[in-house]
Amino acid sequence: MTPQLEATLRKLPDRPGVYLMKDSRGDVLYVGKAQSLRNRVRSYWQKQSPYGEAHRIRSVIDRVADVETTLTDSVSEALLLEANLIKRYQPRFNVRLKDDKSYPYIKITLADDFPRVERTRKLINDGSRYFGPYASASSVDESMNLIRRLFPFRTCTIDISEGKRALARPCLLYHIKRCQGPCIEVISKEAYRRDITQIELFLEGRQETLVAGLTNEMTAASERTDYERAAALRDKVRSIERTMESQKMAAFARTALDLIGLARRDNQAAVQLFVVRNGALIGRDVFLLEAARDVPDEEVLSGFLLQFYARAASVPPELLVAALPGEAVDLEAFLADRRGGPVHLRVPRRGEKRQLLELAERNAAETLAREQVRWLADQGKTLGALTELAEALGLPNPPLRIECYDISNFQGAQSVASMVVFEDGKPRTGEYRRFRIKSVAGANDFASHQEVLRRRFRRAAAAEEGSAEELRWRLPDLVIVDGGKGQVSAAAEVFAELALDDIALAGLAKEREELFLPGQSKPILLPPTSGALYLVQRLRDEAHRFAITYHRDLRAKASVRSAFDDLPGVGPKRKQALLRVFGSTKRIREAPVEQIAAVPGIGPALASRIKTVLEA
Repeated sequence: MTPQLEATLRKLPDRPGVYLMKDSRGDVLYVGKAQSLRNRVRSYWQKQSPYGEAHRIRSVIDRVADVETTLTDSVSEALLLEANLIKRYQPRFNVRLKDDKSYPYIKITLADDFPRVERTRKLINDGSRYFGPYASASSVDESMNLIRRLFPFRTCTIDISEGKRALARPCLLYHIKRCQGPCIEVISKEAYRRDITQIELFLEGRQETLVAGLTNEMTAASERTDYERAAALRDKVRSIERTMESQKMAAFARTALDLIGLARRDNQAAVQLFVVRNGALIGRDVFLLEAARDVPDEEVLSGFLLQFYARAASVPPELLVAALPGEAVDLEAFLADRRGGPVHLRVPRRGEKRQLLELAERNAAETLAREQVRWLADQGKTLGALTELAEALGLPNPPLRIECYDISNFQGAQSVASMVVFEDGKPRTGEYRRFRIKSVAGANDFASHQEVLRRRFRRAAAAEEGSAEELRWRLPDLVIVDGGKGQVSAAAEVFAELALDDIALAGLAKEREELFLPGQSKPILLPPTSGALYLVQRLRDEAHRFAITYHRDLRAKASVRSAFDDLPGVGPKRKQALLRVFGSTKRIREAPVEQIAAVPGIGPALASRIKTVLEA
């Protein structure tokens, strides 16, 4: 234990909070929460610990160089913070949801006069209502397609306000009865809002309430001899009733609960989630997790509950699990805070609830088996592609770490470069780098590649052994530059200059997908169906995409700067306000002074100066 770590442990407070264990490079190894930070964190360095996971992560203790803590007012707050930090840092010794960067939700934009129903991956406090998260985009699409058939709603993003005709004529969706035409004032705000309320009831699982309301509306339409409307409502009721029949679960009449089935295999876990509302199974999804073999099932369930419900749009009053986590009381308090009411974790022992939980566990096990088969197949394909590439390039071993470089410019201006990294055949997006070309004027691919490679490998050479900088600039097994003989020759000069003899170099030309090696006049042509060709194409395309994206960002900033930054009295906030209203400098130039003056913070005098400068 280092003196710094000893001092940190001595100063730990006897209060609830979250702790992060870090290694010498500053990487987060483990995130945990505690009722007492002093007791919990110190226990990891004791031979006999009252906490279960202290023994489990004993192997990581020797790597801990520092412990960072954050105080909270309660354990419930600590649990929420712990979930957010696990998502942010993805520490390898925590149970963590796989692909958990942004699960999809269904969003209803209630702040609009005529709300939209759309798919999103961001939870924003903007007055909208969210349903989810769902395990995949296909799960969201299935729900969206169903409600779109039952309840036509607008999908366009044009500004539609009550009493304002947005368009002269509607789009095709109105004519095929997939939209009610609020843009041409065919439907009132109140009538449209009633349909949105029906969508909310459907997504909540309250189909019985929805059917009762639609039946009453159908009867009223029939009594006033509006038979066309009554027939449309009748068809809608029948469709919803068919959906209810496929969802019905008599054992849970009028109950709201989630069932969570768990399956484990090696370092992987799968959770099958059944969502039951008002006796109907309204949702089922499978979530994959990463968890070490020696992590008990109770802790895996705890990790899922914490990370999933930290962002869930709704929490039911009851959750059925196969085993109660050791911190069940704290989890119930955390879930109650999220729900705004009591939440109970229960383990069904017998009866139909137990049978359904076993069904969820079987589904989770089948999904996990399929996932592992797919993973093994993907691993085999990737290793085969790397081996094939090594044979084609004459390398002694498969290149497990590959870097690819691309140059992008517009008519020779604002040249930039990208560096993408693939490890074991998969993108390592956190290690991508981008460069502005500083010493090369005009469109000169050869010199630009040389500048970037010098900067990249000199950084690696200057990094101290074992430092975080050395880890950030780890040397690859193979470097691929986008281009042919000329680009490869230019890169080879830098490799010779920096004595990079252990790193293989190749160029990939676009026209015939040829690979060029330094000092060889004839290119290497990979078979058109080979995995190696597909791999290098992915590398090249990803490098090109990353470079183009960066270049477009710089061009956009430059175009805004050239139009606004020399305007007297227009700072960043006013510039943003003008662009928010008009969208472009062209529209500002074409707008009358009175309209520019109406923008908040501008006024008549400044509007006149802006107009004069832009027109000049």
